[in-house]
Amino acid sequence: MVLKSAGSATRSRKPAVEPATELAAQLGRRLVGQPDAIRQIIPYVQMFQAGLAPEGRPAGVFLLLGPTGTGKTRTVEALAEVLHGSEKCLLKIDCGEYQMDHEVAKLIGAPPGYLGHRETVPMLTQQKLNAVTSERCALSLVLFDEIEKAAPSLTRLLLGVLDRATLRLGDNTTVNFENSLIFLTSNLGAREMMKELRPDFGFRADAPRTDLAGKLEAIGLHAVRRRFSPEFVNRIDAVITYRPLDAASLAAILDQQIADLQRLVDTRLGENRFRIQVSEQAREFLLRVGTSAEYGARELRRTVHRYLTQPLAALVAEGGVPRGGQVHVLVGDDGQGLALRASAAEETPAQAPVVLLVEDNRELLRYLETCMGQAGWQLLAAESARQAYKEIGERMPDAALLDYRLPDGNGLELAVELRRRDAHAPIIIMTGMELAPEEEAVCEEYDFAVLRKPFRAADMVSLLRARLNQPCEACA
Repeated sequence: MVLKSAGSATRSRKPAVEPATELAAQLGRRLVGQPDAIRQIIPYVQMFQAGLAPEGRPAGVFLLLGPTGTGKTRTVEALAEVLHGSEKCLLKIDCGEYQMDHEVAKLIGAPPGYLGHRETVPMLTQQKLNAVTSERCALSLVLFDEIEKAAPSLTRLLLGVLDRATLRLGDNTTVNFENSLIFLTSNLGAREMMKELRPDFGFRADAPRTDLAGKLEAIGLHAVRRRFSPEFVNRIDAVITYRPLDAASLAAILDQQIADLQRLVDTRLGENRFRIQVSEQAREFLLRVGTSAEYGARELRRTVHRYLTQPLAALVAEGGVPRGGQVHVLVGDDGQGLALRASAAEETPAQAPVVLLVEDNRELLRYLETCMGQAGWQLLAAESARQAYKEIGERMPDAALLDYRLPDGNGLELAVELRRRDAHAPIIIMTGMELAPEEEAVCEEYDFAVLRKPFRAADMVSLLRARLNQPCEACA
């Protein structure tokens, strides 16, 4: 029985990304209100993972259209988080910085013969492209944000990239984009789309809204064809039109941001962490102030930061939150802001911990179920990674006992996903084989305990009790 500690300072190899069948579910949890975007992007990731992506061109080229604040840039960040473990693991080019033709040279560097060409570091190099991959996935994500703002010379420069997946730099070296998904975002046609969605007057204001998605796509394509040349448009694999987010989607995005704030409190404050309870009236206030038909959810993060995060930080800095307590977020008396009320932890009846048990050996699974049931724990049992993902999608466990080798993956991948969702849940990896050094490093980095097979049921129960900080009782 081996127990690993957290805090490895070295950067270790992350386990491979989940099977492509799980990508849509994971991306859907991060990207709210745009199922069509997920549906169109996932097949290109699957083709790359299967080794069937076309040779001699990028793995996929997408043009993302729609009003601001609908999730175009967030789509690429969410995909980077799913594939590489971090939303920052992408190469982003802000096209607003390349509105003049001479500025485009910053992307490829000055050619030899120009003064200072050796000091000019190109933005698009093979090294930078490789730096945004990971050992989980070799697919790099490249984002050209607000492509309509770029100078015409930039779109001409991209013709070779989108067609042949190659770019020649100023020093005559070549960059290969075959292992890349290229995303272009644009607000072209956004104003016309908003008029179509919310006509102000005339017969269209009362007319039934039939085939709205088709109309929005037609508006976007018309604007794109007016702005870009046919040879540029023909190199795009998919044009995805984003609809404005509805009230339910905006509420889900707010829930995500509040959950992110709670995870930040749990991670940064450690033993001094506390629970944040946001009332329904406070949520309605944040949605009313932070969202609009014109800007979508773009202002929501700043609104949460201003009205919730900053006052919460002031309360913590003044020592106004007791350890393990709660902060209740209410609407202020004047209705113009939020009021925070700190209180000690409420005494609630102790509930039996929920433990996720994943083991493909059915006999061993049933035996461990019996032992853990006798220990007084509630169980979520699964025989495969897919079943486990379904279980945790419905209910998050307090702890997990995972077999390393599963028929559709391994327990280490599942453990990393569980750790991402809950920074403190005890996780134990069961294995009858020696882990590779890089896998041992992952266990150390994420604080996974390793339980070597064969083991006694009493050892398993004792280890799990210790990790759950429960009083250890005699194990039968």
